[in-house]
Amino acid sequence: MTALYETTIDNLNVKLFKTRLELGQNAAEMTAAKIRDLLQNQEVVNIIFAAAPSQNEFLDALAQQPEIDWQRVNAFHMDEYIGLSDDAPQRFGHFLKDRFFDKVPLRAVFYINGNVSDPDAECLRYGALLNEFPTDIVCMGIGENCHIAFNDPHVAFFNDPVLVKKVGLDLTSRWQQVHDGCFASLEQVPEYALTLTIPALVKAPTVFCMVPAAHKAEAIYHTLVDEISEVYPSTILRKHPDATLFIDRDSARQWTNEASFASK
Repeated sequence: MTALYETTIDNLNVKLFKTRLELGQNAAEMTAAKIRDLLQNQEVVNIIFAAAPSQNEFLDALAQQPEIDWQRVNAFHMDEYIGLSDDAPQRFGHFLKDRFFDKVPLRAVFYINGNVSDPDAECLRYGALLNEFPTDIVCMGIGENCHIAFNDPHVAFFNDPVLVKKVGLDLTSRWQQVHDGCFASLEQVPEYALTLTIPALVKAPTVFCMVPAAHKAEAIYHTLVDEISEVYPSTILRKHPDATLFIDRDSARQWTNEASFASK
């Protein structure tokens, strides 16, 4: 499947597709190829996944990719709400279980528990797992405020000293959950979460970032055009040695170069 347009901004590979379906399919094919390649040279592959509707097409397509020995793949997720009931469908662990983890025979799935009595201890536990099973691939998105995982601008640190931490969510992040249809109102969205930090994400040798839809257009603009800084956390991807950003025409609409390929 051919992209409408491809370029490199700093180190970041950018691939534009007509539709989010094509975006998801291409991202899945590239991710699957990377998994197969890694499995030729190592016993186990460790992957971190994002949980959001923006990942739906990608996750659906990845689950259908052929010739992957999923029993040699460990799965992690990158954030979890604090305070939702254990059976709440909005929990990110439940989302990924339904959308992907239950669809392929993974070696192991490591869940973040947002309802433990001691969040700090849970952060240490999950950080230890990340050290025990070093990440090979991160499959992620970008939030409306350019967050990656739940590293909103006010808590985003490129040199964060920890791998997992408790954070307060800003209003943009909470409203995004309403815009995505995950919650009926802002009042239902939790105010706190546990998240992998920026260093925990970008130290992975390979990053695939899938960002479709018009409500992400401003975030894509900032990611690709503005100065690399914690004001726009996703700009850190432009420093990564092997990161690919997949966008569609809707999410690319505010990007400076859009006019040059909009008619293609």
